[in-house]
Amino acid sequence: MLRLLVVEDDPRLGPIMREVLSADWEIELVASAEDGAVAIGAQHFDAMIVDRGLPGMSGEEWIRELRARRIRTPILVLTALGELHDTVEGLDAGANDYLVKPFEFAELNARLRALTRSYDGGGPITEIGGWEFSPEDHWIESPYSGRILLTSTESALLAVLAHEPERTFSREELLARVFTQGERETTVETYVHYLRRKTDRELIETVRGRGYRLGALK
Repeated sequence: MLRLLVVEDDPRLGPIMREVLSADWEIELVASAEDGAVAIGAQHFDAMIVDRGLPGMSGEEWIRELRARRIRTPILVLTALGELHDTVEGLDAGANDYLVKPFEFAELNARLRALTRSYDGGGPITEIGGWEFSPEDHWIESPYSGRILLTSTESALLAVLAHEPERTFSREELLARVFTQGERETTVETYVHYLRRKTDRELIETVRGRGYRLGALK
């Protein structure tokens, strides 16, 4: 089993997460960033779940500290804050994925599997300028800063654009190809924003009045 560190201070949610996820993961549950630091100093973990609203040092602050120490373990952030700027702040801190509370455990588990596959997978590689993109394993690698993990939706959106790099896709086309029925066109704009913030503003080009196309990364 892969080892999972869960940093969650909710006295009800934490034990429930440990119980539900223990069928697929060997789990260490702690309630603070300080206890999390002790845990990762003592043993290896394949992935981490970190609550954004921890007592003392927040989850976001702790993730920044981990990344500054070059700890690259995939991290999924749990947050009760679903606004775009809250999500962006978590990703900018160094998280690889996020999930807004309340959530379904099936989705949480699927996202964790995707994160760990991204480190070990060996799917086909697509060249985007000097960058390498693995649509199957959900990562893109910068020639400057290394590998960046993508969510499954981010990866699917980028895969559509990369498959026909000369074509401009309307928001309606991207909505139909990538997202579930019932989503709005603004969802496309949101995920374009996520990808640009994670990678480079030139990754996706906005064609005014028409939509989006793959950019020309150097």
